[in-house]
Amino acid sequence: MPVPYGDKLSIIKHNTMSLKIVVLAKQVPDTRNVGKDAMTADGTINRAALPAIFNPEDLNALEQALRLKESHPGSTVTMLTMGPGRAAEIIREGLYRGADGGYLLTDRAFAGADTLATSYALATAIRKIGEYDLIIGGRQAIDGDTAQVGPQVAEKLGLAQVTYAEEILDVDEAGKKITIKRHIDGGVETVVAPLPLVITVNGSAAPCRPRNAKLVQKYKRALGAQEKAAITKEGEALPYADLYEKKPYLNITEWSAADVNADLAQCGLSGSPTKVKAIQNISFQAKESKTLTGSDKDVEGLITELLANHTIG
Repeated sequence: MPVPYGDKLSIIKHNTMSLKIVVLAKQVPDTRNVGKDAMTADGTINRAALPAIFNPEDLNALEQALRLKESHPGSTVTMLTMGPGRAAEIIREGLYRGADGGYLLTDRAFAGADTLATSYALATAIRKIGEYDLIIGGRQAIDGDTAQVGPQVAEKLGLAQVTYAEEILDVDEAGKKITIKRHIDGGVETVVAPLPLVITVNGSAAPCRPRNAKLVQKYKRALGAQEKAAITKEGEALPYADLYEKKPYLNITEWSAADVNADLAQCGLSGSPTKVKAIQNISFQAKESKTLTGSDKDVEGLITELLANHTIG
C-alpha cells in the first residue's frame, strides 16, 4: 500500500541482545605427551619437565563464547584465569582469538588449591568483575580430570548450570533464556536454561578458531605485572615501555587475594579439604611387547588381561 506523501514510515528495528561473557580458562602442563621425566619420584607431575599449554576443553569453551559475540553485536568476552605470572599467556591467547580483555588471579595464597578452593577463588573474582550473563569454561582440565570446578562455581554464585555442552543453539532475548545441546550417555539432549548461567563445554564441541594475525600484532606485547618484573629484575629496561602508557590494553590486569576480598582460610591449601592418602605413579615404561591381530579374540583377550591387572577398570 503506498504511503501518502508527508506521512512517516515507521520502521521497527529489532535490537540484538548484547551479552557479557566470562570465559574460565587454565594453563596446564601438557599431559598428552608424557615421557619418562614427566613424573617426579613421589609420583606427582613434574610440571617443570612439561610444556604449559591452554587447557584443550577451555579452548572449546572460548570458541562458543566468540560465536555468541559474533552473533550478538555489542557483546564482550572476558578471560579469567588463575595461576602464576606466566599464566598471563592464557589471556594473550584469548586476545589473539577475539576476546576483549582478561584478568589473571595470582597470589601465593592460592597455591595448592583443590577444586573447592579453586572454585571459591574464581567465584570471588567473578563477583568483582560484576556484570555477566554467561560464564563458560571447559568441562575439565587435563591435569585433574575432575569436572568439578565449573559446577562448584555455579553453586557458589547461586546460578543455574548446564554441563557437557556441545553447542549453544539460541538465545531468547525476551525471556532471557538460552538453548543448549548437551551430550549425555547414549546421545544428546536439548535443554533451555535461564540467564545468567554457567556452562561447561565438552572437548567434542567445535574446535577453537586459530589466532587472528591482526590481533596477534595488536596484543603481542601485552604483559602482566609479574612478567614485566621478570624482564627488569636484572636492572634491564622494559622494552617498548612507553607503549604501556599509550596503550593501556597492553597491561594485563592481575588480581591478588586482597583485590577480590578473598577469605584466606578458604584459599589454597588452607581451603582445600582434599587429602592425598596415597600416590601411584602413572608413568609406564614398556618392558615387553605383544603383537595382536585385529581379531575379536585377540582384542577380547587383551581387555581381559588389562582388567585382571587393574590397568583399566
